[in-house]
Order: sequence, then C-alpha cells, then structure tokens
Amino acid sequence: MKRIVIFASGSGTNAENLIRFFQNNNNVEVIKVLSNNPHAKVLDRAKNLNISALSFNRIAFSKTNHVLDILKKHKPDLIILAGFLWKIPESFIKAFPNKIINIHPALLPKFGGKGMYGMHVHNAVVESKENETGITIHFVNENYDQGAIIFQAKCNVLKSDSAEEVATKIHELEMEHFPKVVESLLLSN
Repeated sequence: MKRIVIFASGSGTNAENLIRFFQNNNNVEVIKVLSNNPHAKVLDRAKNLNISALSFNRIAFSKTNHVLDILKKHKPDLIILAGFLWKIPESFIKAFPNKIINIHPALLPKFGGKGMYGMHVHNAVVESKENETGITIHFVNENYDQGAIIFQAKCNVLKSDSAEEVATKIHELEMEHFPKVVESLLLSN
C-alpha cells in the first residue's frame, strides 16, 4: 500500500479531492493531513473524511525536527503540498528525495517564486495579458517553484477574463488532473 501525507494551509479543496479520489483505492491511501494553520478548513475536511489531521507552528516545522519526525514515523511514499505556503526545509528534502511534490497555479517557470500563490498568481496572469495559463505539478527542491516539472495542463485566458474567472479555470484543472498525476507517480514506482 502506497502512503500519502498532504500539507495544506487553507481551505483544502485539493486535499479533499485527493482524499476522495483514493478513498476506495486498494493501492494508495492518504494517511495524514498536516497544516501550518490551526484554523485551516483543510483540518475539518480531513477529520470529516476520517483522515488524521494535525496543525503545527513554525518552530515545530523548521526549528526542530518535530514535523520531520512525524513524517519519518509514517514513512510516506509521497508528500504532497496542496496549497501549502511555507518553504520546505532542506532537511525534509534530504530525508525524502524526489518524494515531495507541489501543485502550482500557473505554467512554471512563469509566475512562480516567493509570494506567488493563489490570487497573486491569477492577478499577475491577467495583468500580464497572458493568453494561456495552467497548472504545474513539480518536485520540490530547495527553491520556491524550481523543482523538476512532472506535469502541466493549460487553459486559455480570454481578454475579458477577470482574475477570479482565471482562478475558476485553474481550480477545474487542479480537480481533474492532480489526483491522476499523483496516482500515476505512485504506481510507477
């Protein structure tokens, strides 16, 4: 059985989508959801779906080995960042090489880097008058949004699209593709 741990900071729609996708799968299971936000809706979503969920602070995450020790104890085959906003410590990357992935709401390398998440990305896409955008699923390395690209999916951006309309298109791509890419990564190893 392949094991997944999900990190998320906010509402958790991608996390819930992944949990539901793998709920009745005999080969893959989501074993834990971790959040840096004790008030994140993702914690409620996980609990409602009978997935163990835990929040932590910055000290537990990057100043001590508390969160890293939790990961090592659970031995995940894949660690998924689904709207997780903190930079992953190098100790995590060394402990889980090529086992940490992220989903980014743009076609990297465009619109990536520190501070480029959520509506910041969609506003930048619209302001730059891009005619397409999309999602990028990539491995996590020591730099924001610079790990090797695993998968990209594109959508058109109309001149009349608002940042909110772009966000809706991106969300649809995430819901459609993210679980399938995760499954394919897990089952190919």
